[in-house]
Amino acid sequence: MGSAVLSGLALALALVLALALALALPSVALENGLALTPPMGWLAWERFRCNVDCRADPRNCISETLFFEMADRLAEDGWRELGYQYINIDDCWSAKQRDVAGRLIPDPERFPRGIKALADYVHARGLKLGIYGDLGTLTCGGYPGTTLDRVEQDAQTFAEWGVDMLKLDGCYSSGEEQAQGYPEMARALNATGRPIVYSCSWPAYQGGLPPKVNYTILANVCNLWRNYDDIQDSWDSVLSILDWFSANQDVLQPAAGPGHWNDPDMLIIGNFGLSNEQSRSQMALWTVMAAPLLMSTDLRTISPSAKEILQNRLMIQINQDPLGIQGRRIVKEKSHIEVFLRPLSQGASALVFFSRRTDMPFVYTTSLAKLHFPQDTVYEAQDVYSGKIMSGLKTGDSFSVVINPSGVVMWYLYPMALPAQSWHVVRQQALSKSFRPVLL
Repeated sequence: MGSAVLSGLALALALVLALALALALPSVALENGLALTPPMGWLAWERFRCNVDCRADPRNCISETLFFEMADRLAEDGWRELGYQYINIDDCWSAKQRDVAGRLIPDPERFPRGIKALADYVHARGLKLGIYGDLGTLTCGGYPGTTLDRVEQDAQTFAEWGVDMLKLDGCYSSGEEQAQGYPEMARALNATGRPIVYSCSWPAYQGGLPPKVNYTILANVCNLWRNYDDIQDSWDSVLSILDWFSANQDVLQPAAGPGHWNDPDMLIIGNFGLSNEQSRSQMALWTVMAAPLLMSTDLRTISPSAKEILQNRLMIQINQDPLGIQGRRIVKEKSHIEVFLRPLSQGASALVFFSRRTDMPFVYTTSLAKLHFPQDTVYEAQDVYSGKIMSGLKTGDSFSVVINPSGVVMWYLYPMALPAQSWHVVRQQALSKSFRPVLL
């Protein structure tokens, strides 16, 4: 057969296998009652990568000390009370070989007390522990992976250690193995009886889009999933992810909701690649996309300005809105200004006015009518960053916002009177391609 025919048959086989497995599983991650709002916490990878040289760099290597210290910071510096509750280990934590019983074990020099002791430490501080695995022969960093015959064993190991979240990567596995293994891990995690949030990298390895990715199946298997490229510590990387999510929002938005979220990857605020304006933009745009808020920065040395962005209470309230509707881009101007909207509970909306310009602040003038808000409604708008409130804003009133280069203005907008309308009608309208901001 020709290569194109073989490729088509392989794709068809993977899709059929994934559907059959998903339908056969009696209990999968969506039914675990977890991640009803986007998970919040801290993840090691972007900031600390696979630094395993603890002799040369003991402060920043992947070791139990790093995670003990980050847990202390989450518990003591105001993060936990705001909802940042997960401390997530990423790749390069394990020994290079499984033990004699075939079980995963942590590197004995870098994690001498073991993962169970680390989980106990994290739990004692009112936090939760996440860990990394890979559905394949090896992890992306070259450590032991989870092959299909090890899925149940590894799920049980993680549960016995007291793990609360699993990120399952997909290096060194085929599409067919992923179609079988990701649903199988969902079943295995549920079978342990321990509540474990399940984060899948499955769609990112299949191009992130149909026909290779079936988001109906995915939402019945995973609590959150990576769709696209890994984020890097640069503004270009943030823009690349934003562009992909915006270009494909008609596919991605309906897949998100309580218990199942698109994950555009970590927040890199507080590292080296973003200006303060760009940091404010990433936080606002990830929030309007209903993204998990998983920081990857050094919480021991984070600047006051970065901490202020990440600890913005109104921003977090918007991100954690119980309605769980992912926002979308509704305006893309030739002036390089874009507008994003997310419908919220209690008739509220989040609006983000975003500038891709690099020259100088831009005065953007519009009205809620131009953004297709309902007529004859009066709103109150609160600037999410400054806290300033504008009252008595009518749908037809013209207004202007001044947006800095690479920056945002973000509003929390709510009607001053609420007509009766049930939440499920709001959600149905919001998920349509032509949805408008609607009232509860």
